[in-house]
Amino acid sequence: MTIKPLKDRVVAKVEKPAETTASGLLLPSDSKEKPNFAVVQAVGPEVKSVKKGDKILYKEYSTTPVKVDDVDYLIVEEKDILATL
Repeated sequence: MTIKPLKDRVVAKVEKPAETTASGLLLPSDSKEKPNFAVVQAVGPEVKSVKKGDKILYKEYSTTPVKVDDVDYLIVEEKDILATL
C-alpha cells in the first residue's frame, strides 16, 4: 500500500536516532533532546521546497504518525519542515 499525500503534505519515513557517535561513544536512549529526522517518501502536488529522498528536520508535535505494513511514517505539512539536510 502506498500513501499519496494531498496539497502541501509530505510523507516521510522516520529515521531512527544514532545509538553511537562517529568515534564510538554510546548515546543514552532516553534523551529528550534528540533531533527529529525523517526521509521524504512522497510529496503532495503543492510542495515546492522538498523532494523524494530528502532528509528533513521537522517539528515534533505537528505531525500525524501513520503505520503502514509495519513501517512508521509521518505526514507533515510543508510549513512544519524546519530544514533539509
